Amino acid sequence: MASRVMPLANKVVLVTGASSGIGAATGELLARLGARLTLTGRNKEGLQRTANSCQEHGSEVLSITADLVDPVAVENLVEQTMARYGCLNVLVNNAGILERGSIENSPLEQYDRIMNVNIRAVFQLTQLCVPHLVKSKGNIVNVSSVNGQRAFSGVLTYCMSKAALDHFTRCVALDLAPKQVRVNAVSPGVIVTELHQRAGLSDEALVEFLERSKRTHALGRPGQPSEVAEAIAFLASDLASNITGVTLPVDGGRHAMCPR
Repeated sequence: MASRVMPLANKVVLVTGASSGIGAATGELLARLGARLTLTGRNKEGLQRTANSCQEHGSEVLSITADLVDPVAVENLVEQTMARYGCLNVLVNNAGILERGSIENSPLEQYDRIMNVNIRAVFQLTQLCVPHLVKSKGNIVNVSSVNGQRAFSGVLTYCMSKAALDHFTRCVALDLAPKQVRVNAVSPGVIVTELHQRAGLSDEALVEFLERSKRTHALGRPGQPSEVAEAIAFLASDLASNITGVTLPVDGGRHAMCPR
C-alpha cells in the first residue's frame, strides 16, 4: 500500500490546478495518504468535486477558487493556508495551460497568457511559500512536461514555459538546499486529461491523438493522472529525502525516443 511507503500523514500540502486532471488525482492520493490539503483551481465546480473526494478519505481540506494570474489571489491563497493550518510542508505547482501555435502564428498575447500562468504565477507562489517551507524543512514539486526537455512543433510557447520551469526547479533547488528544502519536478508525457481539449482539439482529433500516442511512447500508451500523482507523492515524501533538483520523467519513455 502506498500509505505504508509514503509518510505524508498530517503534512500540509498546497496543490494548484486541483479542479481536474493531474491536480485532482494528486489531491485525492495525498488525501488517502493522510495529508491536510489546500486545493486551488479556477473551476469552482471541479474544485468542489475534488475537495469532496478528498474529504471522503478523511482529509482536512481548504478549497479556494482562484486565478493564479492575479497576484492578490496568490497572496490570499498563502495567507488563508497559514491561517488555517499554521504551517506548510509541501507546495505542488501543478496549474498550467496549453495553447497551440508556432513562431509564425503565436500572438504576443498568447505568449503572455502562457508565461503568466506557467511561470510567473509559479514564481510568485513559490516565493511566498518559501519562508514557510524553510521553517518546516518542506519541499516543492513542480509539474512540468516532456515538452520542456524535447522540442515539438506547433506548441512553441508551451515548450518554452516548461523548459523555463525545469530550469527554475534546478535553480531554486540550489538556492534552498542549504536550508534543507528540496525542489523537484515531474515531467509527464501525454496524459489522458482535458488539457488537450482545452487547447482546441476536437473530440475526434483527441481520439486520433491518443491513438498516435501509442506509437510515440515507448510503453505503447499515454499515461493516466494517477500515475503522475504517485510520482509527485514520492518526491513529496521522506522517501525522496536525498533527491533535489531533479526533473523526473513520467512519460512512458517518450523523452528517450528518437524518430527513425
